[in-house]
Amino acid sequence: MSITDHALAIAAAEAGAAVVREQYGTSLARFSKTGDDFATTADVEAEKAILDVLRAGRPQDAVLAEESGRTGTGGNGRTWLVDPLCGTLNYAVRTMLTSVNVALRAGTRVSVAASADPFTDEVFWTDGTAAYARRGGVDEPLTPSAESRLVDVNLDPPFPHRHVFLAARMLADEGFIEQFRPRVVSTTLAVAWVAAGRRAGYVTDGEYLCDSVHFAAGIALGQAAGCVVTGIDGGPVHPGGKGLVVAADERTHGALLALIHNQR
Repeated sequence: MSITDHALAIAAAEAGAAVVREQYGTSLARFSKTGDDFATTADVEAEKAILDVLRAGRPQDAVLAEESGRTGTGGNGRTWLVDPLCGTLNYAVRTMLTSVNVALRAGTRVSVAASADPFTDEVFWTDGTAAYARRGGVDEPLTPSAESRLVDVNLDPPFPHRHVFLAARMLADEGFIEQFRPRVVSTTLAVAWVAAGRRAGYVTDGEYLCDSVHFAAGIALGQAAGCVVTGIDGGPVHPGGKGLVVAADERTHGALLALIHNQR
């Protein structure tokens, strides 16, 4: 029987996570990209492992990958989005806060996605209708919860909408401090944590995030789990949208949007 798309996404993410886990703490070569950004040997080799799985399972599909760019024609309207190691700087300085993200955009929507945590051996995944966490081969439904009041705020530049929202201003806002407890992990693993009930919310600036290899998997997970997912303007997440707010419930989402609005 042919492998399903969501099973393929899980297998690909697990293959990348195995490489990331194996190379953790070793001497890694760094490859400069733009600005202060860089990739490591682990990024490159994890991506190769992921692509090997995807090409074996879906040779006709296109792939857009963080390190190697776009391959394949994509004539069938299907493109896999691959981020082999989200949290490279964390990883390079031996901090175990990373994720391996694989998502499939079929037509106009991301239909399946998987985000693997290499160090807890967990894979957060969705088939487009529901979302789960796989631990030790057992799948459990993801259930968002705002109980922790923990909100991750991405402090990584650039800040294209700083006239509307700046993460540092939100962290200093008295209203934010009264309602939430800030966290910064610098990896999109935090988006999966909102879907899993481990965070109340996540906020970041940015552009074109729904098509980003970094964010597509997390957005799909949040939506399938029942999170409230919008841009920082409260509008739908779309290619021309602004930033991203992922909240466990409507109340948390409304409070975060109000804090963003107060910065204007």
